[in-house]
Amino acid sequence: MRDLGREILVQSLRQVLPENGGPDSVLTVTGLRSNLSDDLVLDIPRLTLSGTGISMVLGTNGAGKSMLIRMLHGLTKPDAGRVIFTGGSQAMVFQNPVLLRRSVFANLKFALKDQRLSRGDRAEKLAYLLELAGLKGKERQSARSLSGGEEQCLALACALARRPRLLFLDEPTSSLDPTATHRIETILRQVALMGIKIVMVSHDLGQVERLADEVIFLNRGRICERLPVESFFSGPDSAEARAYLSGQLVL
Repeated sequence: MRDLGREILVQSLRQVLPENGGPDSVLTVTGLRSNLSDDLVLDIPRLTLSGTGISMVLGTNGAGKSMLIRMLHGLTKPDAGRVIFTGGSQAMVFQNPVLLRRSVFANLKFALKDQRLSRGDRAEKLAYLLELAGLKGKERQSARSLSGGEEQCLALACALARRPRLLFLDEPTSSLDPTATHRIETILRQVALMGIKIVMVSHDLGQVERLADEVIFLNRGRICERLPVESFFSGPDSAEARAYLSGQLVL
């Protein structure tokens, strides 16, 4: 896929994102707990996400990263606690793209179905979404026949079509090649600059350095660190985060 120029990308995003981003959107967590049999999976006494920027969620396998954002998005119900979101809508992009068994065009059209648009405005937004996803010329192609990177770009475009104020992503580039990863990261940087709050799970420290404004580090279902990205890499407070960054086992 070719890269979009900055001006075209920004123009595309302005057509599908809210005019104002997420400063007025607030997600508050209190007393969030989840158990699996007798094992504690998540224990988050309090967490607030607001404003703009990219918050990257890090931790070892089994730390509770994916479970956390699924609960924040309302896909999984906690055993205790509350998640309250005010100020707009949310969207989520998964590690494995969730797409309809229809054409590229039909997927994008479905993502716009709840918006009251004139025929002309809908056609214009669909054109911008195709450009944003890098899929112009593939409108009639089955979404399931796209490459892995193209599928994920389509899933991201569908999520953005819903005009979210808060966007969750669960390792969206973990199985993608560098070209597709670059495209998605480019879109996410512009999304963040335009005021959408992003919360993203990643296992790629290079990606965290490229994208993050702050890092939320989980271990055994608990938040051990929440620091600006520069502070996290230069000297985290917790022994668990220091071990993680040095490549040691985190126990």
